[in-house]
Amino acid sequence: MSESPAVKRTSRLKLLMLAAIFFVPVATAFILYNRGWRPTGSTNHGELLQPIRQLPASAASLRGKWTLIYMGDGACNEACRHTLWVARQTHISLNKDMPRIGRALFATSSCCDRAFLDKEHQGITVFDAATSTAISELQGVLPPGDHANDLFITDPLGNIVMRFDAREDPHGLLDDLKKLLKLSSIG
Repeated sequence: MSESPAVKRTSRLKLLMLAAIFFVPVATAFILYNRGWRPTGSTNHGELLQPIRQLPASAASLRGKWTLIYMGDGACNEACRHTLWVARQTHISLNKDMPRIGRALFATSSCCDRAFLDKEHQGITVFDAATSTAISELQGVLPPGDHANDLFITDPLGNIVMRFDAREDPHGLLDDLKKLLKLSSIG
Protein backbone atom coordinates (compact mmCIF):
# COMPACT_ATOMS: atom_id res chain seq x y z
CA MET A 1 0.00 0.00 0.00
CA SER A 2 1.56 3.27 -1.07
CA GLU A 3 0.84 6.71 0.27
CA SER A 4 -0.58 9.41 -1.91
CA PRO A 5 1.64 12.39 -2.87
CA ALA A 6 -0.49 14.74 -0.74
CA VAL A 7 0.09 12.63 2.39
CA LYS A 8 3.85 12.50 1.68
CA ARG A 9 3.96 16.29 1.30
CA THR A 10 2.07 16.80 4.56
CA SER A 11 4.42 14.41 6.37
CA ARG A 12 7.49 16.20 5.01
CA LEU A 13 6.05 19.58 5.93
CA LYS A 14 5.42 18.40 9.51
CA LEU A 15 8.99 17.07 9.72
CA LEU A 16 10.45 20.36 8.42
CA MET A 17 8.35 22.41 10.86
CA LEU A 18 9.43 20.20 13.74
CA ALA A 19 13.10 20.60 12.74
CA ALA A 20 12.63 24.38 12.41
CA ILE A 21 11.27 24.58 15.97
CA PHE A 22 14.60 23.26 17.23
CA PHE A 23 17.14 24.66 14.76
CA VAL A 24 15.91 28.21 14.06
CA PRO A 25 16.49 29.47 17.66
CA VAL A 26 19.98 27.91 17.73
CA ALA A 27 20.88 29.43 14.36
CA THR A 28 19.50 32.83 15.43
CA ALA A 29 21.53 32.78 18.66
CA PHE A 30 24.66 31.77 16.76
CA ILE A 31 24.26 34.62 14.25
CA LEU A 32 23.53 37.24 16.93
CA TYR A 33 26.47 36.13 19.08
CA ASN A 34 28.92 36.19 16.19
CA ARG A 35 27.77 39.68 15.14
CA GLY A 36 28.71 41.05 18.54
CA TRP A 37 25.40 41.13 20.39
CA ARG A 38 25.85 40.19 24.06
CA PRO A 39 23.37 40.30 26.94
CA THR A 40 24.02 43.36 29.12
CA GLY A 41 22.99 41.96 32.51
CA SER A 42 25.32 40.55 35.13
CA THR A 43 24.85 38.30 38.11
CA ASN A 44 27.56 39.66 40.38
CA HIS A 45 26.68 41.87 43.34
CA GLY A 46 30.07 43.52 43.77
CA GLU A 47 31.89 45.71 41.28
CA LEU A 48 34.32 43.93 38.96
CA LEU A 49 37.47 46.00 38.75
CA GLN A 50 38.65 46.82 35.26
CA PRO A 51 41.51 46.66 34.63
CA ILE A 52 42.61 43.99 37.07
CA ARG A 53 45.05 45.38 39.64
CA GLN A 54 47.98 43.57 41.25
CA LEU A 55 48.55 43.58 45.02
CA PRO A 56 51.66 45.52 46.08
CA ALA A 57 54.84 43.53 46.69
CA SER A 58 54.49 44.10 50.44
CA ALA A 59 51.40 41.83 50.40
CA ALA A 60 53.00 38.90 48.57
CA SER A 61 52.20 36.63 51.55
CA LEU A 62 48.50 36.77 50.58
CA ARG A 63 49.09 34.89 47.35
CA GLY A 64 47.94 31.31 47.17
CA LYS A 65 44.37 31.77 48.36
CA TRP A 66 41.38 34.01 47.80
CA THR A 67 41.41 36.93 50.24
CA LEU A 68 38.96 39.51 51.57
CA ILE A 69 40.90 42.74 52.13
CA TYR A 70 39.91 45.79 54.13
CA MET A 71 41.98 48.97 54.06
CA GLY A 72 41.40 51.53 56.80
CA ASP A 73 42.45 53.11 60.04
CA GLY A 74 43.89 50.58 62.51
CA ALA A 75 42.04 52.14 65.47
CA CYS A 76 38.93 50.72 63.77
CA ASN A 77 35.93 53.04 63.96
CA GLU A 78 32.32 51.87 63.55
CA ALA A 79 32.50 51.54 59.73
CA CYS A 80 35.70 49.49 60.06
CA ARG A 81 34.16 47.20 62.69
CA HIS A 82 31.07 46.63 60.57
CA THR A 83 33.11 45.89 57.44
CA LEU A 84 35.35 43.45 59.32
CA TRP A 85 32.23 41.84 60.80
CA VAL A 86 30.80 41.33 57.28
CA ALA A 87 34.10 39.79 56.17
CA ARG A 88 34.18 37.44 59.18
CA GLN A 89 30.56 36.35 58.84
CA THR A 90 30.97 35.76 55.10
CA HIS A 91 34.11 33.73 55.80
CA ILE A 92 32.26 31.60 58.35
CA SER A 93 29.27 31.17 56.01
CA LEU A 94 31.48 29.59 53.37
CA ASN A 95 31.59 26.49 55.56
CA LYS A 96 33.70 23.82 53.81
CA ASP A 97 35.38 26.46 51.60
CA MET A 98 36.64 28.47 54.61
CA PRO A 99 40.26 27.26 54.19
CA ARG A 100 40.29 28.64 50.63
CA ILE A 101 39.59 32.20 51.83
CA GLY A 102 41.80 34.47 53.91
CA ARG A 103 41.09 37.86 55.49
CA ALA A 104 43.47 40.82 55.69
CA LEU A 105 43.48 44.29 57.19
CA PHE A 106 45.74 46.99 55.79
CA ALA A 107 45.97 49.54 58.64
CA THR A 108 46.79 52.90 57.11
CA SER A 109 47.29 54.63 60.48
CA SER A 110 47.07 53.98 64.23
CA CYS A 111 47.90 50.30 63.92
CA CYS A 112 46.24 48.44 65.60
CA ASP A 113 43.53 47.68 68.14
CA ARG A 114 45.03 44.25 68.89
CA ALA A 115 42.62 43.49 71.74
CA PHE A 116 39.64 43.93 69.42
CA LEU A 117 41.26 42.01 66.55
CA ASP A 118 42.38 39.11 68.76
CA LYS A 119 38.97 38.83 70.41
CA GLU A 120 36.69 39.32 67.40
CA HIS A 121 38.75 38.49 64.30
CA GLN A 122 41.08 35.60 64.99
CA GLY A 123 43.02 34.54 61.93
CA ILE A 124 42.99 37.91 60.19
CA THR A 125 46.31 38.98 58.67
CA VAL A 126 47.26 42.53 59.63
CA PHE A 127 49.58 44.72 57.57
CA ASP A 128 50.86 47.95 59.07
CA ALA A 129 50.63 50.19 56.02
CA ALA A 130 51.06 53.46 57.92
CA THR A 131 54.22 54.51 56.07
CA SER A 132 53.77 56.93 53.20
CA THR A 133 55.35 54.44 50.80
CA ALA A 134 52.90 51.66 51.73
CA ILE A 135 49.91 53.99 51.56
CA SER A 136 50.92 55.28 48.14
CA GLU A 137 51.44 51.69 46.91
CA LEU A 138 47.95 50.74 48.08
CA GLN A 139 46.31 53.86 46.70
CA GLY A 140 48.11 53.24 43.42
CA VAL A 141 46.47 49.84 42.94
CA LEU A 142 43.02 50.55 44.39
CA PRO A 143 40.41 52.53 42.49
CA PRO A 144 40.08 56.15 43.64
CA GLY A 145 37.58 57.02 46.34
CA ASP A 146 36.75 56.50 49.98
CA HIS A 147 37.22 52.86 50.99
CA ALA A 148 35.81 53.09 54.53
CA ASN A 149 33.13 50.49 53.73
CA ASP A 150 34.82 48.55 50.93
CA LEU A 151 35.94 44.94 50.95
CA PHE A 152 38.20 43.87 48.12
CA ILE A 153 38.41 40.32 46.81
CA THR A 154 41.80 39.14 45.57
CA ASP A 155 42.48 35.93 43.72
CA PRO A 156 45.26 33.45 44.57
CA LEU A 157 47.53 35.08 41.98
CA GLY A 158 47.45 38.42 43.83
CA ASN A 159 45.01 40.22 41.53
CA ILE A 160 42.42 42.54 43.06
CA VAL A 161 39.35 41.51 41.10
CA MET A 162 36.27 42.86 42.87
CA ARG A 163 35.08 45.57 45.25
CA PHE A 164 32.08 45.08 47.51
CA ASP A 165 30.37 47.75 49.63
CA ALA A 166 29.83 46.27 53.11
CA ARG A 167 26.73 48.45 53.60
CA GLU A 168 24.99 46.40 50.91
CA ASP A 169 23.32 43.04 51.60
CA PRO A 170 26.13 40.70 52.79
CA HIS A 171 24.47 37.78 51.02
CA GLY A 172 25.61 39.35 47.75
CA LEU A 173 29.25 39.05 48.82
CA LEU A 174 28.65 35.46 49.86
CA ASP A 175 27.02 34.66 46.50
CA ASP A 176 29.90 36.26 44.59
CA LEU A 177 32.51 34.32 46.58
CA LYS A 178 30.66 31.03 46.14
CA LYS A 179 30.56 31.59 42.37
CA LEU A 180 34.25 32.48 42.25
CA LEU A 181 35.24 29.45 44.30
CA LYS A 182 33.03 27.14 42.27
CA LEU A 183 34.54 28.34 38.98
CA SER A 184 38.12 28.57 40.24
CA SER A 185 40.53 25.68 39.97
CA ILE A 186 43.21 27.57 41.91
CA GLY A 187 43.37 28.54 45.57
